[in-house]
Amino acid sequence: MTVTPNLSRANDNSDLSLKTKISNQIKHPTPRNLKTRRLLRLSPERCHSSRCRNSSPIVSLFTSCRTSFLAVIDYPSIKMAGPAPFVDMGKKAKDLLTKDYNFDQKFTLTMLSSTGMGLTATGLKKDQIFFGDINTVYKSGNTTVDVKVDTYSNVSTKLTVNEVWPCSKAALSFRIPDHKSGKLDVQYLHPHAAIDSSIGLNPTPLLEFSATIGSKELSLGGEVGFDTASASCTKYTAGIGLNKSDFSVALLLTDKGQALKASYIHSVNPLTCVAAEMTHRFSTYENNFSIGSSHAVDPFTMVKTRFSDNGKVAMLCQREWRPKSLITVSAEYDPKAVNASPKMGLALALKP
Repeated sequence: MTVTPNLSRANDNSDLSLKTKISNQIKHPTPRNLKTRRLLRLSPERCHSSRCRNSSPIVSLFTSCRTSFLAVIDYPSIKMAGPAPFVDMGKKAKDLLTKDYNFDQKFTLTMLSSTGMGLTATGLKKDQIFFGDINTVYKSGNTTVDVKVDTYSNVSTKLTVNEVWPCSKAALSFRIPDHKSGKLDVQYLHPHAAIDSSIGLNPTPLLEFSATIGSKELSLGGEVGFDTASASCTKYTAGIGLNKSDFSVALLLTDKGQALKASYIHSVNPLTCVAAEMTHRFSTYENNFSIGSSHAVDPFTMVKTRFSDNGKVAMLCQREWRPKSLITVSAEYDPKAVNASPKMGLALALKP
């Protein structure tokens, strides 16, 4: 916080001693002055959320001891996080159970420059088929341009603008040659709410809306999708999430109310995490579950395990063999596939 004295209150008729006294209180505040300043509540004129990362400094005016101060606050330094978007509800447990598992051969090369340009080349070999794409990202101020070209000559473009208005983000995306793939996404984040909306840019667009209310620890939300072509709802989901420093729980009603999904992740210690996810379908009374764990062997090596209700067992070992460069080995065994060998995968990510 930067405090700048406003000596205009000491007008021309004020004596020099008053100005000197004010300056001395700023440079060498008395215990009383410090206590008074600690008890003062600042009232920002703009967004209260720390998510306004690139907004201009917030100005608040307060008076104390016949002195007027102009306080300039840098809100990125103030941690006032609100609820996460609805799409992130239960994401921590899902990432532990599924993220980085790869049973094919994958190679990724990322190169960054000081000008804000980033280039990522990805190659994936699945069975005897090879897929690849080149992704270019350019950042300038609040604007990000993302262009991806794949092996089938499809060009995907996404333009993201942060801070269209305080605490908001807008993204325009489209894919060539599909002229009906245009989509506009708008996100608004507030200390007590998170709102996401999406609309297709075509004559019969698909509309999607999701909202979450609450706090960083406890949140309640839902999402709905509507297809204007068939005038029907494509999805509606509701959920509640609880987040603490060492665990996170989420309960979701999905598939248009036909399934109930519960997820849980717990940090046993700074090195070990466990997670579980269970789904119950009301129509068929079918239950599915997955449990997994993650353990940091050392600062550069991580081991993950996963077991599913269908009997499949998976394991992953990831090693950071140089800064920001990872090599990941994955394996999965299916006891029901007697004549099939276990699946193996290798992923190499280079970031010079």
